[in-house]
Parts: sequence; structure tokens; C-alpha cells
Amino acid sequence: QVQLVESGGGLVQAGGSLRLSCAASGGTFSSYVMGWFRQAPGKEREFVAHITRSGGNTYYDDSVKGRFTISRDNAKNTVSLQMNSLKSEDTDVYYCGASRMYYSSLWYTRANEYDYWGQGTQVTVSA
Repeated sequence: QVQLVESGGGLVQAGGSLRLSCAASGGTFSSYVMGWFRQAPGKEREFVAHITRSGGNTYYDDSVKGRFTISRDNAKNTVSLQMNSLKSEDTDVYYCGASRMYYSSLWYTRANEYDYWGQGTQVTVSA
């Protein structure tokens, strides 16, 4: 079983940048597809980005494409989300997830396709 801990959230002005990190322990990190999701109170957890096991392919929701970059370091057991040109609508709690499953790479966009989650980190973008 893998444990995930997110960090790097905070308050930033619109147009600014933040870098989120997720540290994994207790499992074979390179065997998991890793994803970032976000969730507002009372809403479903929504897909932001995911990265394949080797890090060779990345996928993004249209709302963040061109602004966010997901990356992973399998030697350090970390996955990161670089967020640039932040908008007020990016305000949410951000979660990293790990999936053991082998789906088509075009999947991994739904929360129920992930097996483990971190506790989340708050990102607040002021207008």
C-alpha cells in the first residue's frame, strides 16, 4: 500500500505560479500511474492531469492544458504539478492519486480509477 503526501499549496494572485509536490512511500512508485485531481466543497473530484508509469506520456484536462505541467521522478518517488498563469477558477483542494490498474492511457481521468489518495493541499488564487 502506498502513502501519499501533498505539499506546496498556498495563496497566490491571479497570473502567478505554484508548484505542488506529492511524495509517495510504502510501495513501488514506478508501478503506479499518478494523477492530480481537484475538488471544491460539495463537488465531485475532477481530473487535472495524469502521467504514465515511466513518465513518458502526460495528459491534461482542457481547462489546464498549456498552463499546468505534470512530471514525476521515479528515483525520488515524487510527482509534481507546476501551475502557471493561475486563475481564480483554479482555486480548489488539490489531491494526488495513485492507480495500480492497467487501463488505456486515455483513461485515468476519473477518481474511481485510482486506488490511493493523499490528504490534499489547498490552492487559493485571488483575483
